[in-house]
Amino acid sequence: MNNNIPDKTGASPDITFDEFKALVMVSLEDICRDFYRANRDLMKIKKEDVAVKNYVSICLATLKLSNEKGFKAMSLRDLCSESGLSMGALYSYFSSKDELLHMIHEQGHTSVQNILLRFTRDIADPLGKLRMAMRAHLYLSEIMRYWFAFFFMETKNLRKEDRRIPVESEIWTEKFYIDILEQGINENVFSIANPELTGSAIKALLQDWYLKRWKFSQRKINIDDYAAFIIAVVESFIMKNKER
Repeated sequence: MNNNIPDKTGASPDITFDEFKALVMVSLEDICRDFYRANRDLMKIKKEDVAVKNYVSICLATLKLSNEKGFKAMSLRDLCSESGLSMGALYSYFSSKDELLHMIHEQGHTSVQNILLRFTRDIADPLGKLRMAMRAHLYLSEIMRYWFAFFFMETKNLRKEDRRIPVESEIWTEKFYIDILEQGINENVFSIANPELTGSAIKALLQDWYLKRWKFSQRKINIDDYAAFIIAVVESFIMKNKER
């Protein structure tokens, strides 16, 4: 996975949003290039730069049209007009709207997971790892906010066999936090009766930012303030030596 992230980020668990953004410039081109390379054998367009450029246009047009009218209401003619590509060019990348929806969901979720792993894998202590995990997840939802909104709004339109993608992503994310919490319990750092429910609650706190951004904008709460708040709330609940 590319995503312009060095193998070892060296980032502090107290990283700010601007610092995180400078380390991980998650562009649509990065995501599309990764998708192309992973599916090169299936692509009809063999020139990578051409394929990636067109796929970026398709994804941008899809995200824009989905935001304006919903994916279900978007027609392939709409997509042609918005992307500037012919119907034949579109079919070089996908055979149906269902397949397009599958592609965007799968690649987006995979990108998020890989970035979270890269930012946390070199942090040994569970408290630092948890802080980094929460900040990276929150900041990523801001950088990729149109993708996160698409994931949430368009899951209902996935084919039955593709509904495993958001389900598996939800399970993966909760387990990601549960594993960190259990590490902290095993190392006698955290005191938690139910790490599964705690992991689920952390995910819900993070989701509130990108699902209800209007609320935080009205209250003039920036993303660094919200990151500090949820970290303080979670730590007050899980720390071994917390005051009661």
